[in-house]
Amino acid sequence: LIFIMRLQEFVTVLVRDPRTQKEDSWHSYIDYEIFIHTNSMCFTRKTSCVRRRFREFVWLRQRLQSNAVLIQLPELPSKTPFFNMNNPHHVDHRRQGLQEFLEKILQDALLLSDSRLHLFLQTQLSPEDMEACVSGQTKYSVADAIHKFASLNRRFPIEDEERKKGKNDVDSDSESSSSGLGPSDDSVSCGCKASPASEES
Repeated sequence: LIFIMRLQEFVTVLVRDPRTQKEDSWHSYIDYEIFIHTNSMCFTRKTSCVRRRFREFVWLRQRLQSNAVLIQLPELPSKTPFFNMNNPHHVDHRRQGLQEFLEKILQDALLLSDSRLHLFLQTQLSPEDMEACVSGQTKYSVADAIHKFASLNRRFPIEDEERKKGKNDVDSDSESSSSGLGPSDDSVSCGCKASPASEES
C-alpha cells in the first residue's frame, strides 16, 4: 500500500516565459519563470512560481554537486559566447535545457533533501540569502522563507477563488505593480508575479 501511494506522487516543473530584464544602463539579462506543481511530501508548498536567471542555475548546480559528491548531476545548457538574447531560438534552446536539468534533479531523492533546491524553486531569495538561510544565519527558517514568499508574492487560482467567497476587495491590487512587492500578475502563469522589466527584444 505504501508503495502504491509513493507511485502516485508527482512533481511537475515548467521553465517558461523568458523575459529580458535590464540590469543597468548597459547590461541586460534573461530570466525564466519556474512553475512547480506537486503533491510530494518533500515540498513545503504544493504550487509555486519564481523567476531565475541562468547564473542562479549555475550556482544551484555547483552547490548541489558539492553536497552530493557521489552523484553525477545533469549538465546545464552550455554557456556559449555566441548566445544572443535577441535570438528566440537561442533563448528557447536554453529554456528547454534548464527545464530538462530541473526535471532530472527532481527525480533524485538525495537532491530533493537539499534545502537550497527548495529555496531556489519556491522563493525569490538571492544565492547569498539562500546560503545564509541554509547555514542558520537568518532569523527565518527554510520553511518560513517559503511560506513568506507564498503569502507576499504569488496567488493561484484556487487561492483567489477562496478569497472571492469572502472579501471581494482584498485583491484589488493583485494586478498592479504599485505595491513594490513585484510586478503585475501574469494571467497565463497561474498568478505568478513576473519580473518588472518589460523590454522586449
